[in-house]
Amino acid sequence: MSDLAVHFSSKTDEWETPWDFFEKFNAEFHFKLDVCATVQNTKCCEWFDKKLDGLKQEWPPCACWMNPPYGREIGKWVKKAYESSLNGSTVVCLLPSRTDTKWWHDYCMKGEIRFIRGRLKFGCSKNAAPFPSAVVIFNPHKQSGSTGIQQAG
Repeated sequence: MSDLAVHFSSKTDEWETPWDFFEKFNAEFHFKLDVCATVQNTKCCEWFDKKLDGLKQEWPPCACWMNPPYGREIGKWVKKAYESSLNGSTVVCLLPSRTDTKWWHDYCMKGEIRFIRGRLKFGCSKNAAPFPSAVVIFNPHKQSGSTGIQQAG
């Protein structure tokens, strides 16, 4: 199956964060924990994988990176990120820009939203994703609901 075919199928709901994209945010936030990763795609020295299940863990009051599975469970991850920020965590979320969803309105609108200009190339894909992305930042020190635009490439 080609890279593009995988993007348009339900074969995966995991989209590996591009390193160069992550590094821009890591320079700003200095992440300690990747809250939903695998040993192959983690971006931090500490991470929760499927076995540890980040949804069941308490996220510490540190800078956390979150690129959740983009399937039906995504709303639970966004809710967890928002609630963790209320307990002191700064959570930076790479998300599909699904501004028409309940989880977007219930939680993302309470964070700082940085829309991504262009489409990201996830993992080792040769093709850009077929959907727009956004970064939503839940910062315990400023729950603003502000927006900005970042470049993908």
